[in-house]
Amino acid sequence: MSAGSDGIDGNSVAAGAVADRTTLARAREVGIDPAEALREFNSGELFRALGDAVVTGPTGNNLRDLRILLCE
Repeated sequence: MSAGSDGIDGNSVAAGAVADRTTLARAREVGIDPAEALREFNSGELFRALGDAVVTGPTGNNLRDLRILLCE
C-alpha cells in the first residue's frame, strides 16, 4: 500500500492505492495495459478501475506518506 497522510496524492483525488500479486492480471482483464499506465504516469486510472484506489478525502494533516510492503 502507498498512501499520503494528507488524503491526496499529487493532483489525484486518491490518497494512494493497494497492489498485490493479482493487480497486473486484473488490470489486463479489464483492458488496461499496466506498462502503458506506468509510462503515461496514469496509475490512478488503473487503481480506480480495479477498485483498489484509497480515497479518504483531504485530512487536513500532512505528516508523511506511508508505504507498507508485505512479502510472503
